[in-house]
Order: sequence, then structure tokens, then C-alpha cells
Amino acid sequence: MIRRSSYQSGAEQTPQSLKEAWIALAGLSAVFLFEMLDNSILNVALPTIGRELQASATALQWVTGVYSVVFGGLMLALSAVADRFGRRNVMLLGLVLLGLTSLATAFVTTAGQLIAVRAAMGVAAAMTTPGSLALAFRLFADDRLRVRAMPVISTVGLVGLAVGPIAGGFVLAVAPWQSLLLVNVPIAAVAFAAIRIGIPADRLDELHRDPVDIWGAVLGTAAIASALIAPALFVEAGAGTWFPWASVAVTIAFAAAFAWREHSFRCPLLDLRLIASPLVSSGLAFKASANLAVAGLGYLVALQLQLDWGWTPAQAALGMLPQVIVLVAGGALIGVLVGKLGLNRAAWLSASAVVVGLAVYALLGRFGYVWIAFSLALVAAGMRVVGVVAGTNVM
Repeated sequence: MIRRSSYQSGAEQTPQSLKEAWIALAGLSAVFLFEMLDNSILNVALPTIGRELQASATALQWVTGVYSVVFGGLMLALSAVADRFGRRNVMLLGLVLLGLTSLATAFVTTAGQLIAVRAAMGVAAAMTTPGSLALAFRLFADDRLRVRAMPVISTVGLVGLAVGPIAGGFVLAVAPWQSLLLVNVPIAAVAFAAIRIGIPADRLDELHRDPVDIWGAVLGTAAIASALIAPALFVEAGAGTWFPWASVAVTIAFAAAFAWREHSFRCPLLDLRLIASPLVSSGLAFKASANLAVAGLGYLVALQLQLDWGWTPAQAALGMLPQVIVLVAGGALIGVLVGKLGLNRAAWLSASAVVVGLAVYALLGRFGYVWIAFSLALVAAGMRVVGVVAGTNVM
């Protein structure tokens, strides 16, 4: 939960405190950079990892998937813990965990070890990412500075998502794949120092005193984790077997139990009345779908260019450039587009761009790179507009 902070309210910030605030904002931006960079930078390295660790296709899927499963599953529970014990404290602990687990990558020799390291990184992400915006809101007394600070964090994360495959491809040309995860060590160190210097310690009167809904945390974590695991089971076992369908039933059961718990408990982890709002639910659905489309398309293209077409990692990185260019440069056109069309039309246009881009890749991607480039650009353009529309609706 993000509250209006009293850390800086009621007094003008001094130049020194403003300097420290911007330093801390750089640290929070580094946290978002890690979250968005982590999976995208690894996609282009999967064929190399598979060869060196003799990993199967299923193991490679879990190398990237386990991070998302653990991150998504624990985010709600660890957010509640941070509200009670201090967002700054939990974030600093998460950054320490991130540095240590990333360093452990240097000693990985099997796919199982790498999957375990990636799971620990997911725990670190769940400890650090949810509190970023709450801490950023705490930094500035002036609302105008707060408005300027929020886009800085999201833009850095978006750049990480876009540049990850490019950077990964070129790094693999001169360094081992382990270096792609070892880069998190300096990122965690910089973020830790910046947050430690620039963000005041958590105040007792800012912390929640309500009891943690432990059963709600368990049920919510189980529901999210099982929902993320179910698609992988369909790929691994096939839709003709009972096991994947059982996982879907388990997901529905956990979700229903979580909803009942949050509706009946006096101190819920999540106020379901917020999600019941059409603007909030549509905004979250837009954002989730667009992120899934961008991440999934990037994953498939990186594998196709290398495994099917025989491109080197550096060439595959260059092949992802249309997505990067649109994600980074497209922000300048969003305000104009939304201003002319309005949020409703912009939402339909962006959603259509994502769907058409995926359809182009599915139907024509095997016939030449030009179709892949076109689909990458379309999906990225739709995702850029979706971010604005979804954020506006939710807020």
C-alpha cells in the first residue's frame, strides 16, 4: 500500500536533501532495471546455456520461468511483510540477497543449480520491486518532483526490457554466459549504497500495525505460483494428459479460497473491491497481456533466430533492434497519440497492434526476417501505449 508520506511534508527540502533524494531515485531505478533486464538479457543466451550445461528444452524453460513463478508468487506476501517491518529494510535485505545469488552464478555447473539460483533471484525481486514506488514517493516534498520521479523509474525499467537482448548478444561474443547474471552484482551494490544514503530509515508511525494475513499470503502465493506453472505443464506433458488440467483446477481452487479469505478477513492483504472496479481490472488486464506478448515474442524470436536460422548471439541481438527502437523512442509519440484519440480509442488501437503483431509472427514469421521485424515493432508499439492507458486507468 502506498501512503502519502510525512517524511518531507511541511518543509522545503534543502539542496543537500534533494541531491540525496535523486541519488536514492537512481538506486530505485537500478532495482527496476534489474527486474526488467533479468529475463530479457538471458533469452538470447538460452541456446548457449543449453549446450554448455547439456540442458533440455524443459530445463531451459524453467531457467527463465522459475524466476517469474517465485517473483510473482511471493510478491504479495513480501509486500505485506515490508508494510509491517519497513519497506526500506526489506529492500536492502533483498539487494543483499540479489548480490549473493548473482555471484553464485559463477559456480554453476548444472541446469538444476542454475534453476535454484534463478529461484533465489526471484525471492530477491519480490523483496525489492514492490516497494520501489512507495519509497520513491517518500523522497520528495514537492508533488511536481514526485510526478517527474515516477516516469524516471518506469523508463529505466523499460530500457532494460528493450536493451536486454541486444546487450546479451554482444556480451556473449566476448564473455561467458555467466557474466549476464554477474552484472546484477554491481547493480545491487550501487542500488544498496544509493538507497542507504538517500532514503531515511523507516519510521514506526509509517508502518502498518495490522496483523499479517498469513493464510491469505499462503493462498495468494499458491494461486499465483500454480497459475504460472500451469502453462509450462501443458507444454511439458501435453493437453491430452490429466496432469496439466489438474493444475488448472488447483489454481482455480486456490484463487477461490484466496478471494473468500480476503473478503472475510478484517485485515486483508488485498482489497478486492479495488480490482472489482472496471477501470482497475481493465488496466491490469491490458498491462499483463501486453507484457506477456512482448516477453513471449522476444523469447521465441531469440530462439528461432539462433536454433532454427543459425544466427550467432550477436546477430540475434541485432535482430531484436526493431523492438528496442520502438520501446525506447516511441515514448515521444504517446502523448500526441493519446491526446488526439483519447484513452478509449488509444486503448483499442494499442490492443489491436499487439494482436496483429502476434498474428503476423505466427503466420508469416517463418517466411523471412522482415515479417519478424514488423511483428516486433507492432507489439512493442502497442505495449508502449498500453502502459500509459493502463496506468491512467488504475490510478
